[in-house]
Amino acid sequence: MQTRKTGVRAQQADRTKQNILQAAVKVFSKEGFTGGRIEQISSLAKSNDRMIYYYFGSKEKLFICVLEHIYASFNQAEAKLRLDLSDPEGALRELVAFIWHYYVRHPEFVTILATENLHQGKHARKSPNLKELSGEAFGVLRPIIEAGQAKGLFRADIDIKHTYLMIASLCYFYNSNLYTLSSFLAVDLAEKQAKSDWLDFISDLALRGLRC
Repeated sequence: MQTRKTGVRAQQADRTKQNILQAAVKVFSKEGFTGGRIEQISSLAKSNDRMIYYYFGSKEKLFICVLEHIYASFNQAEAKLRLDLSDPEGALRELVAFIWHYYVRHPEFVTILATENLHQGKHARKSPNLKELSGEAFGVLRPIIEAGQAKGLFRADIDIKHTYLMIASLCYFYNSNLYTLSSFLAVDLAEKQAKSDWLDFISDLALRGLRC
């Protein structure tokens, strides 16, 4: 009986922590780190401030957990891709499309990263897990590059970090600056065809950067 009660309590604790984390993602993505308040998060999570401090320790530690959570969620979704490495160019296009659509469908990913960059990455530097998470991201890209090199399609001198930065920036910048660029260029970049055209363009651009 005691074991069963302990198991139930552990499940309840996990649900509470997950609810708080999900609420924190929503609040920080809307209000930023400075503007996001603990009482907003506890209210949205249907919890209380005391539980947040109990499970996470502080607002800063909660924000660090949020950073780790959004990267881990991205990696988990990316890991589900079933890429055909017999067609490295097609696999790269599929990966670029995945990253692009993930940013479009998860604007909280973009806004929370923008918030952390405003703070010059000081919270990210305190995370013990982000380096491992970045390794998982390279783990999807590296086999594509190696397959393309083995077939003589991609250059032998490719730097995987540069390739990752190229793809991430091409997908991220459009979404992080969507509204200002739309005004500046007098074009509705949120329009479906505009997004589709950009995806085609950046897929071609990424391939040109890797080809022999």
